[in-house]
Amino acid sequence: MNIHEYQAKALLRSYGIPVSDGRVVLKAEEAKTAAGELDGPLWVVKSQIHAGGRGKGSFVEAEAGEKGGVRLAKSVEEAAEFARQMLGRTLVTVQTGPAGKQVNRIYIEDGSDIERELYLALLIDRKTSRVSIVASTEGGMDIEEVAHSTPEKILTITVDPATGLQDFHGRRVAFALQLKGAQVKQCVGIVKNLYKLFMDKDMDMLEINPFCVLKDGSLKLLDAKMGFDGNAIYRHPDIAALRDETEEDPKELAASKFDLNYIALDGEIGCMVNGAGLAMATMDIIKLYGAEPANFLDVGGGATKEKVTEAFKIITSDPNVKGILVNIFGGIMRCDIIAEGVIAAVKEVGLQVPLVVRLEGTNVELGKKIINDSGLNVIAADDLSDAAQKIVRAVKG
Repeated sequence: MNIHEYQAKALLRSYGIPVSDGRVVLKAEEAKTAAGELDGPLWVVKSQIHAGGRGKGSFVEAEAGEKGGVRLAKSVEEAAEFARQMLGRTLVTVQTGPAGKQVNRIYIEDGSDIERELYLALLIDRKTSRVSIVASTEGGMDIEEVAHSTPEKILTITVDPATGLQDFHGRRVAFALQLKGAQVKQCVGIVKNLYKLFMDKDMDMLEINPFCVLKDGSLKLLDAKMGFDGNAIYRHPDIAALRDETEEDPKELAASKFDLNYIALDGEIGCMVNGAGLAMATMDIIKLYGAEPANFLDVGGGATKEKVTEAFKIITSDPNVKGILVNIFGGIMRCDIIAEGVIAAVKEVGLQVPLVVRLEGTNVELGKKIINDSGLNVIAADDLSDAAQKIVRAVKG
């Protein structure tokens, strides 16, 4: 689960981490009042979407002179005008894709007198199963290019869970960022508080870009992105309350309400599979035979008839789907339950595209009989390769 920048900064502030004062704006007419509550003399007006690259992004059907989803205003009136121009518009960035995201929130904060822009992040390192601290002197909007072209400018430090974060971790970060004097001590404190926040809230990503040195020598975090472990959200009702469902794919949102593991993709063949490994293999073999999967969908080992019905409805709601492959290996999940769910879903939503079903495992003969006796126009398959070839052939004619 991700949250907006202004929400992330409220969390940072609650842990004593230095961020700018700011106000969130939901309606254009509120912007002038919000900006007037800040000191100025410069105001930063930021579009709030769950995507990076906002500063270099562009708005769909923008008016003349409108540039970027992050802008610097020199007066309260200009800040209010920028907010008016952004709210309700669709912002396209390198991370949103061409469809972009609609801006429903604006964050206005005090401007800062920046000397240097740095980069700092805490991530879960999947190779070591540890928290890693990532730091670079090359912060700012081009950090992706730094990672691609000059990776030697990025330092990664892993934290041993047996000892936890120690002061020397913070000092290594400070020295890597070329900080001096009192900045080192401040950096150690910031890193310590960031790590505590990361662990307390079960995060899987905390990115600060830019992490700034101001002209008075102090340090401040000017942007923040946070991602949380979805499996741990139940432990954090305060974080769950920050969820913005308008930022999520409607199909993925519907799937989450039924405990279905669904990820939308760009292909034409919808997949319903039980087990993440089998789902990956199914997508791979679809690509092997010349087509593209439209989704990853794992109904899980203990799915009910109702969950299977919802899964089928989610797949068919995607207009890009030109065919569906159901690939079930019945262990905990019985083949007859899958068959009943498929039939119920087809009868409820209709079947407008080819459907190939491959069943194997517990109660497979009963599952096949249920499908064969249903009167549905379903293509039966004997194994995974046969199923993939048949659905690709059906889709491509």
